[in-house]
Amino acid sequence: MKIKPKKSLGQNFLVDNNIIEKIISVKAIKDFNVLEVGPGTGNLTRFILEKKPFQLIVVEKDKELSLSLKEKFKEKILIYNEDILEFNVNKNLKGKFIVFGNLPYNISTEIICNWILKLNNRVIFTDLILMFQKEVAQRILAKENNSNYGRLSIISNWMFDIKKIIDVSPNSFYPKPKIDSTILHFSLREKIYKLHNVKHLETITKVFFNQRRKMIKKPLKQLFEDYLNISSELELDLNLRPQNISPEVYYKISNIYSKLRS
Repeated sequence: MKIKPKKSLGQNFLVDNNIIEKIISVKAIKDFNVLEVGPGTGNLTRFILEKKPFQLIVVEKDKELSLSLKEKFKEKILIYNEDILEFNVNKNLKGKFIVFGNLPYNISTEIICNWILKLNNRVIFTDLILMFQKEVAQRILAKENNSNYGRLSIISNWMFDIKKIIDVSPNSFYPKPKIDSTILHFSLREKIYKLHNVKHLETITKVFFNQRRKMIKKPLKQLFEDYLNISSELELDLNLRPQNISPEVYYKISNIYSKLRS
């Protein structure tokens, strides 16, 4: 079946086997549960199956592609013909999973934040090997005191240690996108900072980084009546800006915010 990529779904199929081999070599998956997001024409799917996972679940929004995958791989995979943004990870995934995905660029940040926020201290994913637009990957990897540092860095790095695997040129895809891509490996942290309510981390970071050029006194004052005592407790210089504060400090602020609302 000849599949024509749909621009409306942001489809760019990875066709470079050298890149696929690098992706699949990031983490041993034999006898593990694997989730693949956006398998497309199944180029990566085939390589995953060769590594003999315990089970392979794929989520593909495109109905035509889902039927093609079913025809190609039969009972070797379980297919969910769904939008990944609406896919219920808590309901549909039992056990722990390693995730592979060539994420649609227009929703990649929404997907990763949704997953982390919905997990809320629960461990479903031990590893994520994901493809992002290069600029988005730089934001995920950014540390404090960097202009790329922000909400995405803080939320992503809460549960996971993240490292860059490789940059991928447009030539590795069909059709060729107009931007470069980057593969990142998210591996579950041994010690995850205990958040009382991870959604409050989203709230806190949104308030701070909506005013990223302001000194942190303003967002703190917006969030807390007793902001001076809180800043003293956290030993915060109120003249700093949001990008100068470490993720751990944001986690502490989030828990103070949660405690005041419990």
